[in-house]
This record gives sequence, structure tokens and C-alpha cells, in this order.
Amino acid sequence: MSDRRTGSGIPVREAYGPGDLPADLPARLGAPGAFPFTRGIHESMYRGRLWTMRQYAGFGTAEETNARFRALLAAGQTGLSTAFDLPTQMGYDSDHPLATGEVGRVGVAVDTVDDLARVFDGIPLDRVTTSMTINATAPILLAMYLVVGEERGVPRARLGGTIQNDVLKEFIARGTYVFPPEPSLRLVSDVFRFVLAEGLAFNAISISGYHMREAGATAVQELAFTFADALAYLRHAKAAGLDVDRLAPRVSFFFAAHNDLLEEVAKFRAARRLWATLLRDEFGAGDEACRLRFHTQTAGSTLTAQQPLVNVVRVAVQALAAVLGGTQSLHTNAYDEALALPTDASALLALRTQQVVAFESGVTATADPLAGSYYVEALTAQLEARARELMAEVERRGGALRAIADGFVQRQIADAAWAAQQALERGAEVVVGVNRFQDGAAASPPPAPDYRALAARQVERLVAARAARDRARWARTLDALREAAREPGVPLMESILEAVRARATVGEITAALESAWGRYHGSLTGPAPTG
Repeated sequence: MSDRRTGSGIPVREAYGPGDLPADLPARLGAPGAFPFTRGIHESMYRGRLWTMRQYAGFGTAEETNARFRALLAAGQTGLSTAFDLPTQMGYDSDHPLATGEVGRVGVAVDTVDDLARVFDGIPLDRVTTSMTINATAPILLAMYLVVGEERGVPRARLGGTIQNDVLKEFIARGTYVFPPEPSLRLVSDVFRFVLAEGLAFNAISISGYHMREAGATAVQELAFTFADALAYLRHAKAAGLDVDRLAPRVSFFFAAHNDLLEEVAKFRAARRLWATLLRDEFGAGDEACRLRFHTQTAGSTLTAQQPLVNVVRVAVQALAAVLGGTQSLHTNAYDEALALPTDASALLALRTQQVVAFESGVTATADPLAGSYYVEALTAQLEARARELMAEVERRGGALRAIADGFVQRQIADAAWAAQQALERGAEVVVGVNRFQDGAAASPPPAPDYRALAARQVERLVAARAARDRARWARTLDALREAAREPGVPLMESILEAVRARATVGEITAALESAWGRYHGSLTGPAPTG
């Protein structure tokens, strides 16, 4: 086959040689742990410390999620990653009419700080780090996590983890935005301010290309649009008076790992070099600020309901790409996720996949083992160059916020998704068990939980929590939050913390902010505010 291309459309020749390497390769590579960090952000990489094995989990009730966390920790997981249900992500309590049918379905239902306390019951918060995939309501869940810690007597300095807090990609690819863009960015920056002021060992944001990739973005688009969003956040933070050199080490990223093994490895290497040079060129950032730290998740969109056991192989290839690419944290999907929530057995196998890569594959013995590969270095350079070109187009359109508002970013991703689907349907791209090597057997999903009963129990718990709280204190804290939200530049996290301590719910705190800012509804050609 003469016409071969990567998933991003980069032509691939039959063989590569010295002439394919950039003339300035030694300078562009550097050494592991040295600017521009192409070869990794630490000198010894995994010889010094393995990546964090952080399996994503959360479903149903707090107690069910807690049981899964405990099982994964007992099996050797080294960090927690929490999934929240859609009502929690969208700022609705479990008894809100719009929460009907969604309570506990794609993550754990959290209405009050006591729900979050149950999620982490018996888990030593001072000895594990916790990632929370939450965006529009991220400040509320961060406040709840801090209150859980303080009510257990755990010093704030001992609490560590990551709050996703990346609202721009919600406007692009995921849709769980709540507030209009400007107040949303204000909330993001206020979390930045609070994390720095309090000296928290928390990543204040995890800027996600993963969800754009799941929506159909190519590897080039994943890099370009993720870093365009990142620059928007840092520029907004700088305008608010924050020091980028202090903030950048508390900024992390979240990327996908797909099936094209060597393109994915090259993507991660290009990402480090691109981010380091962007920060130095625009902000004059020092080396520590320029280190790209990222979490990787294997690609959910590549999992198939047909012949689901084949997904075990896909996940292993993707995990290997993430490790060869130098990730700091990794989640491996369970093979049955195209059918239902992972079972205990499939979740354990997903974790064991990471452990086999870590302890049996040999790829952790040296930093950046693919460095100098003619093909990998050529791909790394091309991915970086193409991502820069696409970022330049975003800049010409006025930056990430405007490029999102006019639908440019969304249309680019939609076009890429359409092209990929067309290639699949005409057989130009092969998916084993789907358009080739079908065996005719259809997998049956396992029985679903009784979500009606689950939601009813959660609502009963919510009603009891409202009845038990000090109503006067609760009302005062929400009034103070509404007043702070109406005044530009006034800090918000402290008021949110007080409301959480008073047992205000996620929905009530969101409604207090919504009273000042309105709720946002959008479309592909540009979201429009309401309220």
C-alpha cells in the first residue's frame, strides 16, 4: 500500500533515514529532565518513580464508589480518580426535575459535602492523591473535598490531587457548561488564586484534550486546541494579577492515547516541546514552569461492543503509547465499557494491564527509549509543526474564546470525526470485529443497576440533609455568595467554602451564582447567553 497516513493525515513513507531528521535535532531534543523536555520532564523518568496508576471510577451511590476505590487501592492502584454523575456536573441536585433519569448513571451522585465524605470513607486522604473530573462546578467540589479533610483533621497541606476545572473544552466538546464564558473564566482564575494563596498541593486545572479527541479530533487538533485553551487560561490569570511562573507548575493536562502507537508516542513528545517553548516565548517562564505534566486515559471511543475482549489488546497498545510517551499518570479503560459500567473483574484487569507494562515490559528501564528513531523523530517534528499552524489560525481568529464562540473549533473537530467515520464505512480504516473479521456474535450487556431505587435513596438522603442543617447559617452563606458573585473581582472560593460548611448543596450553590450570571445555552455556531 503506497498511500499510508497516520490518523492525523500525516503521510507515512516505506522507510525513514537520517535525512528525515530535523537539522537542529540535538537542540530540539535536549536531555531528559532538561528544556525543552522532549525526552521527559525528569532526568531518570520511570527509573526514579513510576507514573501514578489512577483508575477512573464513580457510579451510583457514594458507598458503591467507595467500595470500588477500596478494591482498586488494595489491588495496587496508586491514586484515585472520581467520576460524578451529570446532575452534579451540571449543578443540579438529585431531586431537580432535570436530574430525573440521570442520578448516579455516569458517575457518583454528590449533593452535599456529606455525600463526598462517604465516597472517601476510610480512605487516608493524606496518603493518596485524588483527581476529580468536574468542570463548571469544580470550585464547589474542591471546597467539599477540603471540608471533608478539615472535618477529619487532615491538614490542608497534606491534601493533594487535581481538579479538572477546564470549562472551555465543555463549550467545545462535552457540553456540561453552566455559566457564560466570562464568569466561567472568573471561577477558573479564582481557583488558581486560591490554590496559590493557600499553598495547596493541588493541580488547579487539568486542561483536557481527551474530550476533544473523544469527539473526533485528530492528534494534531488535540494538541493545538488544548494548548490554545491553556494560553487563554494563563492570559486570563495573568490579567487577574497572578504570576505565571508560580501558577504553571500547578497546571496539568489530560490527553488521550489512541491506537496508532508511534503517532501517539510522537504526540506526547511534541506536546512537551511545544508547551515548553510556548511558555518561554510568551511569558518568559523558567524551566520549572515549562515542564508539561499530564495524565493520560486510553481512548474510550475506540472500544467496541462487538467482540469486547479485543478491547483488552487495544487498551494495552494505548497504555504502552502513553508510557513510551512519558505520561505522569494513567487510566486504562476496562474492556466492557462499551457495554456498561466496568465490572469488578474488568476494572481489575485494566489495572493489571498497567502493572504488566510497568513491571514486565522493560520499557521503564530508560528515559524516552524511542528517542533517535528516524520515524518517531520525524513524526514528533511534523505533529509539532502542524499543531503550531493550527494554533496560529486560532490566534488569527482572536484566540480560543472567540474561535470557540464562532464555532471554528467545533467545526474542525466535527469535520475530522466525519472523515474518520467515512473512512471506517468504506473500509479504508479497519476496526477489528466491526468492519473486518466479524464473527457474528453480539455481546450482551450485564444487568443494569436499579437506577430508580438508587435515585429515590439519594433524594431521601438529600431531604434529610436539608432538614438537619442550621437554616439561618445556610441562608447567610448563600446571601454572601450571591453578593460576591455580583461584584467583579471579588474572591469567591472563600464564600463557597462557607456555604459548603453550612451544608448548602451543589444545586443551591450553583443557583446562587446563576442568580448573578445566568445559565448558558449554546450551539455549534456559537453559544448564546440566556437569563
